[in-house]
Amino acid sequence: MRFTFALVRVAVVALALWVASNVVPGIQISGSSTGLLIAELVGVAAIFVVVEELVKPVIKTLGCLLYALTLGLVGLVVNALLLMLVGWLADRLGFPFVVDGFWAAFWGAIVVAVVSAVAHLLIPNRLDSR
Repeated sequence: MRFTFALVRVAVVALALWVASNVVPGIQISGSSTGLLIAELVGVAAIFVVVEELVKPVIKTLGCLLYALTLGLVGLVVNALLLMLVGWLADRLGFPFVVDGFWAAFWGAIVVAVVSAVAHLLIPNRLDSR
């Protein structure tokens, strides 16, 4: 059952990254065919989910005071930096995913969050553990 939740989450993030790459200038992912593009999106989404699961809780714990002082607005910066980290890791692993600078990452992180939230609203609760 947990495996299904992970697959759903990776699929949602892949969709969100695809939307961000089409909406935000400075975020690109390229594939020579539709099948290859989907495979690359799934690979980058898996990297995104792993980074979000491993790094984000540590940053939130260490930066708890900053989150409180800025009423959570520092979370936007953290999400942008995490998206830049995903872009760097994807590049190192050979995926053609590019995040070109902080502002592209900032707006891309917002798009990914909004698309993910909408997609999770549409997914039945039995398939989504969020």
